[in-house]
Amino acid sequence: MENVAMQSPKTGEKKLKRLTKGKKIVLSTIYYVCGTLLAVLFLFPLVYMLSTSTKSESSYASDAGTLMMFLPDFQNLKSAADNYGKVFTEYGIWRYAVNSFIYAAVIIVLNVIVNGLAGYVMAKFDFPGKGFFSFVILFLIVVPVETSIIPLYSIVKILLRLKGTMSVLAVILPSTISVFNIFLFMQFFESIPKEYEEAARIDGAGSLLIFFSIILPLSKPIVATVATFCFIGTWNDYLWPTMVLPYAENGAWPLYPIQSAITSIQSIQGITTGEIMAALIVTSVPIFIVYVVAQKYIMQGFGTAGLKM
Repeated sequence: MENVAMQSPKTGEKKLKRLTKGKKIVLSTIYYVCGTLLAVLFLFPLVYMLSTSTKSESSYASDAGTLMMFLPDFQNLKSAADNYGKVFTEYGIWRYAVNSFIYAAVIIVLNVIVNGLAGYVMAKFDFPGKGFFSFVILFLIVVPVETSIIPLYSIVKILLRLKGTMSVLAVILPSTISVFNIFLFMQFFESIPKEYEEAARIDGAGSLLIFFSIILPLSKPIVATVATFCFIGTWNDYLWPTMVLPYAENGAWPLYPIQSAITSIQSIQGITTGEIMAALIVTSVPIFIVYVVAQKYIMQGFGTAGLKM
């Protein structure tokens, strides 16, 4: 009886461990099954877009309403070549893509420098009114961007008189300042130990030298995060560039970004659904590549910045 009594607690612990292990297996199974189903559900539009871009108009019409609409047309690859060929040659979407890449590159560099310096000042310096400016930054984050479009348009068109080719600056300058990026930089910089700065100041380094030689190299995750958001925002921007950029005359190089090209292409008479989907695929691939490459740094940046939130 004593042996049975002594073994009972151990037997109970084993049963409890088995139940806990079984519960974890069930929960993990439910988690992965639900995650897979959601992933497949969200991928359906992309699969449909990719498959339609490989089809002619007649093939698209015959497959509509069936499961074949989600499968590429492997039997007639000439249709896919024609769709993508027209998008690049006849419709000249590559010109608009070049514009978007240039806009994005300039905006990323300016965002990292300007917003990075602002975040560095807010995180590492004490000055009168610092609490007020912190409150203003948090307040402006929740203000919709649409509320500032009309005043901003008046500034760039009436006050600065940015017209013609100078309208390119009307696209770049307003995108240089981002209170959300300032907030991200500020939160990340607060997690960097002050000992790095103190050691640099002992060696005679100034604030700007410390920022560019020490702070930024230690901030690759948040820099990659800000760069990714800037690229995606610039690449997907449509409303503001359409408002401030002039329409290109015949033969002139267009100034519109790629999203404006998509709208123009869709309005062309005689364009097929496959060609429209091919254009959408072309605009989606760069975002996908950038996000996949920077995903690791984005998670690190948000994880580190969130420690101070």
